[in-house]
Amino acid sequence: MLKAADALARAGYIVRVVSTRYIPWATAGDDAVRRERKGLWDWTVVDWGRRDALFLNRWSGARQHAANKLAKILGPTRSPLQLTAAARGRVHNELVRAALSEPVDFFYGGGGALAATATAARRAGVPYAIDLEDFHSAEQDDTPQSRLAHALTERIENAVLPGAAFLTAGSEAIAEAYVSKYGVHPVPINNTFPLPSTIPDTTLNRDKAGLKLYWFSQTIGPRRGLEDAVRAMGLARISGELHLRGQAVTEYLLKLKQLAKTVAPQLEIVHHLPASPDEMVRLCDGYDVGLAIEPGFSSNNLLALSNKALTYILGGLAVVFTDTLGQRPLALDISDGAFLYSPGDVETLSRGLKRWADDKAALTKAKRKAWEAAARRWHWEHPRERGALLKAVGLVI
Repeated sequence: MLKAADALARAGYIVRVVSTRYIPWATAGDDAVRRERKGLWDWTVVDWGRRDALFLNRWSGARQHAANKLAKILGPTRSPLQLTAAARGRVHNELVRAALSEPVDFFYGGGGALAATATAARRAGVPYAIDLEDFHSAEQDDTPQSRLAHALTERIENAVLPGAAFLTAGSEAIAEAYVSKYGVHPVPINNTFPLPSTIPDTTLNRDKAGLKLYWFSQTIGPRRGLEDAVRAMGLARISGELHLRGQAVTEYLLKLKQLAKTVAPQLEIVHHLPASPDEMVRLCDGYDVGLAIEPGFSSNNLLALSNKALTYILGGLAVVFTDTLGQRPLALDISDGAFLYSPGDVETLSRGLKRWADDKAALTKAKRKAWEAAARRWHWEHPRERGALLKAVGLVI
């Protein structure tokens, strides 16, 4: 959505971003993003964080809890759309009001705002489009609670997808899943990133043995596949460093470091704080291998194309992929710049890492191949990425 706002504003549209804010550590990142885009687009924020909006935080939580209870009693298919939206979107009503606070000709929304986007557009009498970043009706594990959440999501998607002027999807696999489930036809627009202003240095500027691995996310926690990397480095007896960027779940990070001490004593785990999205490609500098290791714990996780991988290749890193429907096409396109392994197959992962650790020429070639693929196809300025979005919007307004 951030890249969409930038692209549409630079194409001459008057753009206003409507978003929520509730995570204290992310506020500084929001402010940094906004400073870099002063005057490019306007921004309306729905803040429901405990620190700055305690009343809305408590009221919205109680309201969502009540909506979920009522939706469970009625059943997802019989629940009115407004109730379903309140159950799935904690600040649905506030988002709709914020979206309608100024005149508008067109809405484009995604994430947790599918219902809010469609509701605001219908009240304003204007067209809307939806970005399906994930396969939302299969994002979680199969539990009674998640089955209700997924069923409510299906209720929303059945109501809002057919009326959209167009749909976009976060990967080819996600697009195909929506075609199969709903008969709609999203345009795949990958979560690629702008080309860096300078070509990354893919040479190895050190003689030190081992590998420097890199991984980032908003949160460093379980079910991210990180244990695979630790065990593989230990199995292959590779010395090196595993750099993790994000907000750490303290208990999890301590357990991961303890695992490293036990099975990979030559591996040092280094924690870095979150950074602005504008800095993520640059921050790949100095590492060897990026980890795009989705464990496949849900259908969505199998279909998604990791934004990590699309960042790593622009930073000139070789990439390790788990072999999932969403990631396989990119890995195959990168060719020698990547290798695939099945989630949990630590032996295969260890062999791939050891080859790069032992053969620096092969590692240098892999880094170069990854960058070449990014420059050729996998970047935001490509006609099938930014160009596809601008074409879709242009056909509507």
